[in-house]
Amino acid sequence: MAEERLTREARRRRTRERLLAASTVEFGRAGMAEADIAKIVAEAGVAHSTFFFHFPTKEHVLIELEAREERRMADRFTEFVGTAPDLGTALHKAVDLLAELEMRLGRPLFRDFLASHFSTTRPISEEGLDHPLVLSVVALLEGAVDEGTIDPEVDAMNSAIFFLLGLYALLVTVVDSPARAGILDDYVTRTVRSLQPAR
Repeated sequence: MAEERLTREARRRRTRERLLAASTVEFGRAGMAEADIAKIVAEAGVAHSTFFFHFPTKEHVLIELEAREERRMADRFTEFVGTAPDLGTALHKAVDLLAELEMRLGRPLFRDFLASHFSTTRPISEEGLDHPLVLSVVALLEGAVDEGTIDPEVDAMNSAIFFLLGLYALLVTVVDSPARAGILDDYVTRTVRSLQPAR
C-alpha cells in the first residue's frame, strides 16, 4: 500500500514536471497571457483537466517557475559572494544572472517573471512571498555593513529592493539599445557609490 502511494506520488510529480516544462516553452513563445493551454497539455501528453488539477491558473504556473528560477539564481549568487568579491563585482553578478535568465527564457516569459513581482492579483504560493534573490542581496549588504565597507546607516532590505527594482526596470525597458551594457555598468557603479559612508 505504501509502495503504491509512493508510485502514485512519483507519477504525479513527473506529470507536474512535464506540465512545467511544456508551459515554459509555451510561455516563452507567447507570454503567459497569450499562452495556449491546449498546446501545453498536448506537449505534456496529458488531459486538459490535468493542467487545472495541478495549477488553478496560468499565473500559478508562472509563480512556480519563477520561484524555481529565483532559488537557482540566489544559490549561484550566494556561492559567488562566498568567493569574497568586492561589492561592485558582486552586484554585477546579480545583473549577469538576470541577463542570463532573460536570454534563456526569452523576453516574453522574462517580462512576465518580472511583472509577477508587482501583480496585484498574484496568488500567494505555499512558500509565501519571500524572494530568495532579494534575501541574498540583503545578506551581501548586511555583510558589507558589518565589515564597514558601506555606510552603517544603510537599511539592507530597502537597499536590496531598490537595487533589484531599478535593475528589473532597466532590463525590461533598455532592451535592444547598444548602450545597454554601459547603462547597467553605470547603474551598478552609482548604486555602490550611494552606499558608501558619508565623508
